[in-house]
Amino acid sequence: MNTGSDGPGEVAMADDGAKGERALGSRAPEFIKARRALHLSWQVGVFIVGLAVVVAGVIMLPLPGPGWLVIFGGMAVWATEFVWAQLVLRWTKRKVTEATQRALDPKVRRRNIILTTVGLVIVAALVGVYVWKFGLAMPWNIKE
Repeated sequence: MNTGSDGPGEVAMADDGAKGERALGSRAPEFIKARRALHLSWQVGVFIVGLAVVVAGVIMLPLPGPGWLVIFGGMAVWATEFVWAQLVLRWTKRKVTEATQRALDPKVRRRNIILTTVGLVIVAALVGVYVWKFGLAMPWNIKE
């Protein structure tokens, strides 16, 4: 399996040259990377653990639970060993940071607050009309 390293103990550097980011490649201890069979079994173990976490996250998507958070946790497990997962995780972090910056923009925040307020007023009006017409009866108990 290709981990992106040039040889035992060497780590491939990031192509984008981003500051503050760790170099790409395996984070296995040196004594594990020095032995090919041990390193391969390490990678298989990391892959299986990451796969279990990602599958648990996928199961949590339709069920109650933090599905996406668990999936990204599984990606983080994979990113300790595999370059492709490191690149996906970096891309995801960059997109989340960009979305956070856009959401914190004063114009966007004002628009979101206005839309939320309008939505709440509409919902409150609909609930008020329902209570005025039917009282506090549940919809399935209304005989009309």
